[in-house]
Amino acid sequence: MSEQPDPHTFRQNMIRSGTVLPARREDVVLHTADGLTLVGELALPPERDPVATLVTLHPLPTHGGFMDSHVYRKASYRLPALADIAVLRFNLRGVSSPRGTSQGAFDSGDAERYDVAAAIEFAEFRELPQPWLVGWSFGTDLALMHGCDPSIVGAILLSPPLRYSAPDDLAQWAASGKRVLALVPELDDYLRPDEARERFAAIPQAEVVGVDGAKHLWVGEPAVRRVLDEIVARVAPDRAPLPTTWDGPLGEALHAD
Repeated sequence: MSEQPDPHTFRQNMIRSGTVLPARREDVVLHTADGLTLVGELALPPERDPVATLVTLHPLPTHGGFMDSHVYRKASYRLPALADIAVLRFNLRGVSSPRGTSQGAFDSGDAERYDVAAAIEFAEFRELPQPWLVGWSFGTDLALMHGCDPSIVGAILLSPPLRYSAPDDLAQWAASGKRVLALVPELDDYLRPDEARERFAAIPQAEVVGVDGAKHLWVGEPAVRRVLDEIVARVAPDRAPLPTTWDGPLGEALHAD
C-alpha cells in the first residue's frame, strides 16, 4: 500500500479549497407535497454511473445555512470525480442562493418534513443508487426527524446539535437498524463528543466519531478533507481515502473558503 502524500504540502495538480473537478451538473427543481418548488443542483460523475448518492440537508437558514454551505459545495466539486458519488444539494423552503430561491418560509423544522420527502422522492425518481442523508447542524435534526425512509441507506450527521429532534426520533432510527454516523467536533458550540456518545446511545448502531481540533463549521481544508474522507469511507469504502491530487483538468471556484 502506497503512503498517502502530505495534504498540506503544495504539489502540482493538488486539490485545494476552491478546486472544482469535472462532473455532470444539472440544475434541478424539487416539488413538495404542500405545493412548493425548491431549487437545487445534482452533480453526477463525469463519465460513469454513480455508485452511491448523498442527499444533503443544509444548516440553519436563519444563521446563514443554504445549499452552498462550504462542505456541501466542496462535496459536489470533488466527490463525483474522485469517488463516483452523486451529490444532491438544494435550498430548503424560503432559502436563497445564487441558484435561486426556494418557495415558502422557514418553519423551524416542521414543514421542512415536506422538503426532506421531496429530496428523497427525487432521488427515487431519478433512480440514484444507495441514497444516504447527510445533514449538517440543523440539517441533522431534519434527517433524524423526517428522514428515516425505507429507501434511505443511512444518515451521516455533521455537528449534530440534537436541538429540534426528540427521543422518539432517535428511537425510530434505532428500530430501523439503519446506519448512523455522527461526526462531532471536539470544540463544537452545541454538542461535544462525550455528551454526543451518551445521547446517541439511544441508537445502538450509531457510530460517534469525535474529531480533534474541529469546530462546528468545519472551517479549513484539513477539516473538510476529514469530513469527506469519513463520508466516503461509509458510503463508498473502496473509494477511500480520497486522493489529494487530480491528473485531469482543474477548475477553480470564484469564491474559495
